[in-house]
Amino acid sequence: MKKVWLLALVVLTIYSCKPEKRPVKLAGEAQGTYYSIIYYDQHNRNFKPEIDSLLDAFDRSVSLWVPNSILSKVNRNDTTKVDKWFSDNFKISKEVYKSTGGAFDCTVEPVVKAWGFGFDEKVDVSKHIIDSLMQFVGFDKIKLVGNQVKKTDPRVKLDFNAIAQGYSVDLVGEFLENKGIENYLVDIGGEVKAKGTKPGGKLWRVGIEKPAKNKNSERKLKLIIGLKDKSVATSGSYRKYYERNGVRYSHTIDPKTGYPVKHSLLSVSVVTDNTAVADAYATAFMVMGFDKAKKFVERTKNMDAFFIYSDPKTGHNITYATEGFKKLILEKVE
Repeated sequence: MKKVWLLALVVLTIYSCKPEKRPVKLAGEAQGTYYSIIYYDQHNRNFKPEIDSLLDAFDRSVSLWVPNSILSKVNRNDTTKVDKWFSDNFKISKEVYKSTGGAFDCTVEPVVKAWGFGFDEKVDVSKHIIDSLMQFVGFDKIKLVGNQVKKTDPRVKLDFNAIAQGYSVDLVGEFLENKGIENYLVDIGGEVKAKGTKPGGKLWRVGIEKPAKNKNSERKLKLIIGLKDKSVATSGSYRKYYERNGVRYSHTIDPKTGYPVKHSLLSVSVVTDNTAVADAYATAFMVMGFDKAKKFVERTKNMDAFFIYSDPKTGHNITYATEGFKKLILEKVE
């Protein structure tokens, strides 16, 4: 009987000495935006230096903002050799390009810059300029063979901005999992990945922003969703735009026409298992518009979405959530 009590005491002592998993919160800047990370680690390790280095290295692969990144060199035809991160972004982009019938196209970069949404000073856009640039737009004009980029025309350029941010979220998530972290939330510029849960099995709470009246309006939430082992990415047309002669030009460019989209879709939040994929489809849906995007989501497995669009008759905002997305809603803020 003493042996039994002794064994129980040893087990109880070991259990009580086991370190409790505590939340570790990190914050910083990456890709011209913020990042916010929270994870539970019984060793209370701080991975910020390693994550910062990882994100810096990722920028040197696919960022347009880094002059000597692999992407910048490919666009200048200084190199054709690429790394795994570049290849992954290219392959996912190609898949989304094909599945959406060209609504998502990373070769639209020259036209985006012409409309004034790149780093260069915008030019006076004309039909002649757009038509001349559209000769170099189309994912069918570029391919990846092994680790080599092949172009049909050296003037074809790539822009991974609509997918790279989501991919970087997955990258940080993979890093944390390799460190033995099972429960975390990674948010980079609003693209979010939730793994596991908070203590007690509580879901991670993620806010969905309400479309603003203009780019300088205060950020307000529309609703809060609960996530576990899912990613969500949001794309919208209500903050990134410029006005000229009383006309508002959206940053969302239709790769098929070379012109900013003019439909009523204000924002869309896409939920999938992969943040890069969610990021890319959110952009594609902003090009496609509500009706086409709604049909696409409803026939696609493992994907849900929340749309906010303007009623052309009343001007009031209308929301639509897929059945799967409705189950994620924890709180309606309005």
